[in-house]
Amino acid sequence: MTMTDHHPVVTGFYHEDTNSIAYVAADPATGRCAIIDPVLDFDRARRGTHTTFADRMVAFVRGRGLTVEWILDTHPHADHFSAAPYLKEVFGAPTAIGEHVVTVQRIWKEIYNLPDFPADGSQWDRLFKDGERFRIGELEAEVIFSPGHTAASITYVNADAAFVHDTLFMPDGGTARADFPGGDARALYRSIRRILELPPETRLFTGHDYQPGGREPIWESTVAEQREHNIHLRGGVTEDAFVRTREERDRTLSLPGLLLDALQVNIRGGRLPKPEANGVSYLKIPLNYFRETGCAAIRAPKD
Repeated sequence: MTMTDHHPVVTGFYHEDTNSIAYVAADPATGRCAIIDPVLDFDRARRGTHTTFADRMVAFVRGRGLTVEWILDTHPHADHFSAAPYLKEVFGAPTAIGEHVVTVQRIWKEIYNLPDFPADGSQWDRLFKDGERFRIGELEAEVIFSPGHTAASITYVNADAAFVHDTLFMPDGGTARADFPGGDARALYRSIRRILELPPETRLFTGHDYQPGGREPIWESTVAEQREHNIHLRGGVTEDAFVRTREERDRTLSLPGLLLDALQVNIRGGRLPKPEANGVSYLKIPLNYFRETGCAAIRAPKD
């Protein structure tokens, strides 16, 4: 990809409860911006949502006089709710995600037993294809299909900035798990290699930071730094070695605490289930479906 004469100004917002980072990527020449992977707060004790974190992003955008052109998801998240519908209501900007979201929707439609759920991606305004280009102000952005963590994951490359979310963490954090339904460690390795073919100075913005060693949260690295220092990739690790290490580690991981709550919302584009006759939305929990502690033990849905 050819770099432009100017680059996006990227501001990260750290969501402490879920160790997530959401972004505002702004074109300094036009003041137009995209919001990427915004988080809707979820009070675990009261099982209720609120918009405190998203409102921080709203205040930031308005305080700098920016115009929101896009609200972008990299994939349906398993560890936090998406605030995309709320921000669309605030700013009137279209929402978008990768076209393979339909694969994830079909998987979880069966897990949740939602026979009437339309697993067609219609919950977003735009479904991006691999290699598709769009604009944020005067800056051209490109979509890279990046499966592995999920079957739907994409990377947004905007000039010299790439938003990789759960594909790469910071170099001391390694790489994302690949054991969710539809995930694949071999696909993850190949997606990472494709990302690391970007110019070495490309800034990489991750979607989570779990603060290894208790350090402060950080979320920006470069392609060059990841190539040299990522603990799961350095030393020219082969695909087979990466897959073996990744799968061994994934077998030790428990289910994310919000997985069953978050995916039920996020396959709907961040919308809560339709309220029932009493005006209340309800989440379904598949009892005894996840009999083991690790996602690797999840039954594959039927075709």
